[in-house]
Amino acid sequence: MDFLDPALNAYSEAHTTPETPLLHRLNRETHLNVMKPRMLSGHLQGRTLAMFSQMLRPRRILEIGTYTGYSALCLAEGLTEDGVLHTIDVNDELEDMVRGYIAEAGLEQKIQLHLGQAADVIPTLDEVWDLVFIDADKKSNGLYYDLVLDKVRPGGFILIDNVLWSGKVVEKFRPRLDKDTELVLDFNRKVHEDPRVENLLLPIRDGILVARKK
Repeated sequence: MDFLDPALNAYSEAHTTPETPLLHRLNRETHLNVMKPRMLSGHLQGRTLAMFSQMLRPRRILEIGTYTGYSALCLAEGLTEDGVLHTIDVNDELEDMVRGYIAEAGLEQKIQLHLGQAADVIPTLDEVWDLVFIDADKKSNGLYYDLVLDKVRPGGFILIDNVLWSGKVVEKFRPRLDKDTELVLDFNRKVHEDPRVENLLLPIRDGILVARKK
């Protein structure tokens, strides 16, 4: 993911509202104790997610891919008073850590954690989504997108992470076209050509694709 100039990234973070102490501690604990810490949203992307949520004031948020809970805590910042965020992850080994930070943030009534395969859990959630964040296994992005789009309200947003794939979506940044990169390219094209949405690809961290349902 570190294909953007480190100095520019550092400057961007230095001119972005800092993490809360709780998020900073979660960030640090993830990097010290959890495998693949690069999966964490982190400071800049976390503030981006929080800003989207605060602008939209969503009542219902769906997150696909909880990991250690950092992005869920950021997205929850903009929830309405009666708002709820549903977050799905397949890794039950991180459940205690995630629930611990949710409780410490005072969000036990606001964030509902679902453990299981997202493709199985999503159809069981009878909600209309104002905001969806997809950050799970990339090969299933198209499936998750199709599963949630009909349940997103008109004017609602879907955000998809890792759509620049460490820069490999551009030919000059990849030694060869591997299957994973091809899947990301196909998904980006799918959303770009979907007449049901307006889309914007933001080069933040590993790329966030923003789709607004018409």
